[in-house]
Amino acid sequence: MGFTYGAHGMRGSRGFGRGAGAGPVGIGVAAGLAAAAGALLGRKAVTVSKVGKGHPLKHRALDLAAGTVQRKYPLDAMSTYLNGFHMYADDMGRQVEATHFCIHLQHDLHQCVIFDRNAPDARLIGIEYIISEERFRGLPADEKRLWHSHHYEVKSGSLVAPGIPDLAEHAYFEDLVTTYGKTFHTWQYDRDDFPYGIPQLMMGFTQDGQAEDEMIRARDDRLGISTSRKRRNRADIPTPEVAPGANAWESGRTVQTRVEEMDLKH
Repeated sequence: MGFTYGAHGMRGSRGFGRGAGAGPVGIGVAAGLAAAAGALLGRKAVTVSKVGKGHPLKHRALDLAAGTVQRKYPLDAMSTYLNGFHMYADDMGRQVEATHFCIHLQHDLHQCVIFDRNAPDARLIGIEYIISEERFRGLPADEKRLWHSHHYEVKSGSLVAPGIPDLAEHAYFEDLVTTYGKTFHTWQYDRDDFPYGIPQLMMGFTQDGQAEDEMIRARDDRLGISTSRKRRNRADIPTPEVAPGANAWESGRTVQTRVEEMDLKH
């Protein structure tokens, strides 16, 4: 089976393994690794984190040791933290908050991993690629249907960079306002506390009245920000003309992924 894009009209705990080695010997080895990792970096041995609660203690301690001594270069490079909202490409009524961590990979390309929130135990829910207007305009027509503009997300104040001073955030969004994003969510966390199903194409909002006010207020209260104030602060950012082909859902026809069975190629 493979992923395909289907066009249609818009419409309104078990652990892995047996935990062998989690007895006193296994715990001792894991604790020793954690202690050694801390010593290597001149730190005190760190206690086992609450993340992964329910996993064997050995696994949690090994994760902690690995987190102390292993370099994660792609993750370390993801320096930009953004918070915004997405809707399912075929259902505007399904709206979710999305926490992005991004790297400016090339001059005209960002890549982001998306979580449900900014917390140690956050759920990984998707990915987004962000490209320049110039690159978007050069895409094939079928490819453009998968992309959404960022002009409204920036101008409305709904897309934010939490903790960044207004002046720096403003400068960043002056560039981002003309970009386009392609987003797939791999975890439909608005429905299930488990990543069932296949990746779903997501879109961004393009005008007032689409995003739920309660969702935005809840985000603002939790992060200590004001979307309306952000909006006023960005009033001087020019609103770009949206390139043809983006935000395909606005036509009333959209695309979404589905599973299709097919013959295996040899």
